[in-house]
Amino acid sequence: MENRYKILVIEDEKNISNFIKADLEANDYQVITAYTATEGEMLFHSHCPDVILLDLGLGDQDGLFLISEIRKESLTPILVLSARTNENDKVDALDRGANDYITKPFSNAELRARIRASLRIRYQSTQSMESSKKYTQNGLVIDYDQRLVFVHKKEIKLTPTEYNIIALLSEHAGHIMTYAEIIKAIWNWSDEGSIKKLQVNMANIRKKLGSSVGQNQYIINELGVGYRMVKSD
Repeated sequence: MENRYKILVIEDEKNISNFIKADLEANDYQVITAYTATEGEMLFHSHCPDVILLDLGLGDQDGLFLISEIRKESLTPILVLSARTNENDKVDALDRGANDYITKPFSNAELRARIRASLRIRYQSTQSMESSKKYTQNGLVIDYDQRLVFVHKKEIKLTPTEYNIIALLSEHAGHIMTYAEIIKAIWNWSDEGSIKKLQVNMANIRKKLGSSVGQNQYIINELGVGYRMVKSD
């Protein structure tokens, strides 16, 4: 069976990048490569990878900065691949939001095991969902495996942040999630002012799902509290 997970490798040493790419593709992963932080951030937004493999010593800017930028809007697992062995570097990377820190050199088997572990942790909240791993409600379908959303069989184009929000709410369908809970889960930080950012994203999501003012067939706004996704069929 084809492995549908997509891996973004951000590594400026092309021999290492090619080595990783060849091994992962041989194990049925889809692999996208970037050689700078700027290119990596651009490909992250355009390809919505399931896992990011990130070198810290990039030519244009430190990979630590990129971790912070990605964590502002996504919980995508980030595995640091670095020759830096200093404990402070490891702590800094993990504190900024990296999920794992792998010191070079490493074996292919170890890297694949770390990737599998990060995917299990990231998607463990969906393991209790239906065996099809889909949320369905009145024509809305969220396919967790492929990170796709459909309304009446038409694919809805969402940004990575919008998808993460709707997937999070669907995983807790039937229960109210407070603004603070959603913000913490999506952006990994707490700031009352970020409620406005959440509301803007939610307005975009509702518009794309076809909901009009006063019509909340999928996501209900519990005023002053948070949001609740209608329970799956």
